Amino acid sequence: MKKLTVIPFSLPGLLSEEARAALEGAEALYLQTAEHPCSRTVLDIRPDAVPLDALYNESPFFEDLNDSIVKALVSDPHEEAAFAVLGRGPGEELGRKLFEAADENGFTVELLPGAGFAEAAVAAAQSLGAVPYFTDRDLRTCFDIRLFSARHPLVVEEVNDRLIAGELKLALGEFYPDAFPVVLMKLDENCRYRAHTIGLSSLDHPENAGLFGADTVLILRVPELTERTRYGFDELMEVMRRLRAPGGCPWDAEQTHESLRSSLIEESYEVLDAIDRNDLTALEEELGDLLLQVVFHAVIEEECSEFSMRDVITGIVAKLIYRHPHVFGTVHVADSDEVLVNWENLKQKEKHQQTVADAMAAVPASFPALMRSYKLQKKAAHVGFDWKNAFEALDKVGEEANEVLRAMTDGTPEAVTEEIGDLLFSVVNVARLNKVDPELALRAGADKFMRRFTEMERRILKDGRQLKDMELAEMDEYWDKVKSDE
Repeated sequence: MKKLTVIPFSLPGLLSEEARAALEGAEALYLQTAEHPCSRTVLDIRPDAVPLDALYNESPFFEDLNDSIVKALVSDPHEEAAFAVLGRGPGEELGRKLFEAADENGFTVELLPGAGFAEAAVAAAQSLGAVPYFTDRDLRTCFDIRLFSARHPLVVEEVNDRLIAGELKLALGEFYPDAFPVVLMKLDENCRYRAHTIGLSSLDHPENAGLFGADTVLILRVPELTERTRYGFDELMEVMRRLRAPGGCPWDAEQTHESLRSSLIEESYEVLDAIDRNDLTALEEELGDLLLQVVFHAVIEEECSEFSMRDVITGIVAKLIYRHPHVFGTVHVADSDEVLVNWENLKQKEKHQQTVADAMAAVPASFPALMRSYKLQKKAAHVGFDWKNAFEALDKVGEEANEVLRAMTDGTPEAVTEEIGDLLFSVVNVARLNKVDPELALRAGADKFMRRFTEMERRILKDGRQLKDMELAEMDEYWDKVKSDE
């Protein structure tokens, strides 16, 4: 069976005996490029190597280039062919296509291990005294800001051109100041690294552009929290742990789940207030305050070894995947209403709720009364125990209002309380069937009352009068005028 050996190479001194033997023994050898100075390592061993530079020049896109390289390697007639590629391997896309082509065409691919340019750059930087000796490093051949943490030393290899350097600068600029020192290791034409310590903002300047596709950027000093310009979730956890640790903040260290209960409620309402006011600046701040409460509770339990923030996040991610089979599975839904039906069914199954009463009992009694009523009604409606429409529910409001009237006329104070509760509960039904959140509707009504009352009083005071000296009918005249002016 035909065999293709992929041989990674970088600096001459890093070529292993296994790689050298493979270069020497291949019947046909293809070379990624002959234009890189490190390619002399291969050409000195195999002057007959076939460079693929022409394919690079002919291919406007990497996808086309990868296809052309695979086609050239597959069409080689020899039983033992090899492909010498710069760095530690052919790259994800090209490597995948090579193995797919091997399956389709009945030959095997052997990928030899090899050191990339990062290892050579780090060793050279340490030898030159540009950086202190270290072993804890995070090697990356591509940069994803979502995975980045400023808590560890960082090595980014193959910063090949100004475009990549610019993208890297912008990503690092999320966490580091512009003048933060980075070590740029540049490869010269003799395959030797030279160290250049520059400010982060200079990373993509023309004089720092990569010449041979092997430049490596090193950031070895982990900045203090106070130095960083941006922070991630890890930093928030780090701050909270420090606040509660010995020598931290006495107040933070004293807090418990119970003592933080009111803070959690207050921060939730402040988020809602920012949303109601459409104040995005405030919303950004208030979401941070609310997130702090979540982290606070998680760190308290982390200290007790009951659960950690990782457990909290794992739980919610697993729940989201489980309750969205139409996204992560094969279930089909027609619309958002069907999504909610599936959600409730999965929730009941997940929580082992055998009956509707079980589902109702799971609604926290500590919820605000309007919210709890709304939730309970939805549980009943889920199995069809509901009004046909909002108009029927509105008729029930009138019926309950008459019950209140009878209780006020002939009943006891307890009966009045009970009937008013029924009246409010029936109003919630009308709101729900009109897809109105009763909590928000009542809040808006209270805000409207306050606004109109404030304007009424302002006009009365402007006219030199006092509310306490006026009859209700006189106030109503002002009220009606405010209402009509709105």
